[in-house]
Amino acid sequence: MKKIIYATIFFGFFACNENPVKLPKKLLDEATMENILYDVAILQAAKINAPEILQANKIDAKNYIYKKYKIDSTTYHQNNRYYAAEVDNYKHLHKRILARLEEHQNTKK
Repeated sequence: MKKIIYATIFFGFFACNENPVKLPKKLLDEATMENILYDVAILQAAKINAPEILQANKIDAKNYIYKKYKIDSTTYHQNNRYYAAEVDNYKHLHKRILARLEEHQNTKK
């Protein structure tokens, strides 16, 4: 019985890690990640609302992001997963992105 209690405490201790997702090999700062996610949102909206513009300019959304920020898909996904693991911070990050998108939309009117 004692072994079960000690095992539970032991595993409970490690389960309470602040961020269970490993630190990415190339960690992008939060501001850069915000800019990337903002650009992704813009490109997704363009892909849905005006795909002909992206096609006419031969813009592939994924490759555009990777080239602009000098990252690869692994770096992007590792960082997105890392930041998403901190739910409250990720929520605030997306609120800032939404505010930027609304501001961008208001300047276009």
